Amino acid sequence: MPLKFSPISEFFSAKASGIDLRQPIDSNIAASIEKAMDRYAVLVWRDQPIDEDQHMALTKWFGPLDMGLLPITKKPNRFKHRGFVDIANINADNKIMMRDHQSVTSSMANQLWHTDSSFLPTVAKYSLLCACEVPAKGGETEFADLRAAYDELPPELKEIIADLIGEHHPLYSRMLLGNRYSDEQLSNITSAHWPLIRTHPGSGRKVLFAPIHIHKIEGMSVPEARILIHELIEHCTQAKFVYRHEWQVGDLVMWDNRSTLHRGRRFDYTQRRELRRTTTIEGDTSPA
Repeated sequence: MPLKFSPISEFFSAKASGIDLRQPIDSNIAASIEKAMDRYAVLVWRDQPIDEDQHMALTKWFGPLDMGLLPITKKPNRFKHRGFVDIANINADNKIMMRDHQSVTSSMANQLWHTDSSFLPTVAKYSLLCACEVPAKGGETEFADLRAAYDELPPELKEIIADLIGEHHPLYSRMLLGNRYSDEQLSNITSAHWPLIRTHPGSGRKVLFAPIHIHKIEGMSVPEARILIHELIEHCTQAKFVYRHEWQVGDLVMWDNRSTLHRGRRFDYTQRRELRRTTTIEGDTSPA
C-alpha cells in the first residue's frame, strides 16, 4: 500500500497512511512526508505504536534535534534518549502526580496557543507527538493554520504588522498563569526575536507568527503589544482555521511549528496521560 495523505479539514491537516512507522523509512518516504507537510502542516498517523528508538529514528530524518532549554527545575528523566519532551502527569516511579505538583502546573501553559521553542534562536521545524496513554475524556490537541489566518487578515492590519518584530520569552506563558521564578532561575534566560510575518521556506506562503510566547513587540508599549498579540491569536484561532485532534493510543501527530499554533485541552488530572514529543530544527536533514 503506497503512502497516502487524505485531507481532514478545509485549509490544512491530513490523515497519513500506507506505511508502518515501526519500520525504518528511506529518503524517498522522508521527501514525500516533507512535501505533504508543506501542503497540510499537520499529519495524523493512527495505529502506530512506536517505541522510543523508532520515534527517535523517525525524527532524525527531518532535521537536527531541538534540545530545548535547560530545565528550570531538575526532575528525573524517564526516557533513554535525550531530546524527548515528557508530556505526562506520571513521575519517574510511574505514579500519577498530584494536580498541584510543579511539573503539572507548569505544563498547564501548554493549554495556551503556542509554537514549540519560538523563544529559542533556532527555528523549530517539526514536532512529532506520540500517544502512549490517554485519558477517557479530554486532553485533545488543537492546531491552527497560520497561513490561512494570514491570508484572511484585513489588508489594513497586514500593513500595520508587516515589519513588526516580536520578542518571545521562554517563561512568559507560565508567568501568565501565576508561576514565579527567582532571580537566579531567570539569570540565564534570554529571549528570541522573530517577525510577526514570516515566509514558509517550503510552501512560499506568508505566515502570521503570533504565539503566546510574545511578551513584547519592538517599538510598541507593552500594553499595546500584548493587546495586539491577543487580537492576532483570536484571529488565528477562529474555528474555521482549527483542527481538533482527539487522541487514541498509538497516534503519532506531526506538525510544522513554522506554520501552525497548537494547544492542549483540559482533562481529568486523576487519570493517566502520557505522551512524548520530539522537535527538530531547520538544518541538515541527514539521519546519520
